[in-house]
Amino acid sequence: PLPLIQTRRNKLNKQGKRINLRATLRESLREGGDVIPLVREAPIEIHPPLVVLCDISGSMNPYARMFLHFLHALTNDRDRVSVFVFGTRLTNITRQLRHRDVDVAMARVADAIKDWSGGTRIGWSLREFNWRWARRLLGQNACVLLVSDGLDREAGEGLAEEMERLAKSCRFLVWLNPLLRYERFEAKPAGVRAMLPHVDLFLPVHNLKSLVDLAHTLSRPLARKTEN
Repeated sequence: PLPLIQTRRNKLNKQGKRINLRATLRESLREGGDVIPLVREAPIEIHPPLVVLCDISGSMNPYARMFLHFLHALTNDRDRVSVFVFGTRLTNITRQLRHRDVDVAMARVADAIKDWSGGTRIGWSLREFNWRWARRLLGQNACVLLVSDGLDREAGEGLAEEMERLAKSCRFLVWLNPLLRYERFEAKPAGVRAMLPHVDLFLPVHNLKSLVDLAHTLSRPLARKTEN
């Protein structure tokens, strides 16, 4: 689970540090006004929403299927998980992944995706997400996982602007890149250079062990890059 975060709303809590004035006055009336029992409150803590944007272009094909199985388990285990895939277009597959049977879910995902193993338009796909979905899904301090190798056929056109907008809209932005498995990986492609300055965490995802490591990382308190 993602670490709990405090919301602006409060609930009654005997261990809280703040006094709930309305509840305190109500209790004092019950006691006839002679005794004023203090009613305390504390902020409500919730698990933040999780939004996943997964690249399913040709270069990501060896990894995308593995990660979709991971997302199927995650979507069926937790509330407030939204999953999108993109190649040359953006597709919301959250509803398809919610089917309990993984084979049925994967079949429905395959039917919904029209651009599997094709080209990649990362900037255009992020722009569509930012304009159509960000406001309704990234509230309440959502965490975003971006799964992509950063290889963009449009050479990163408009990508930096959309990454900046995405980073400012969410609480934490994690980029998962299978190319990080290579020790000699360098941020040379234009898409990678445009994306990297705006992420809080840059991690590899290429096998089951990397998914386990990802789960452990997300379960710990996270700090934004600007706070490090």
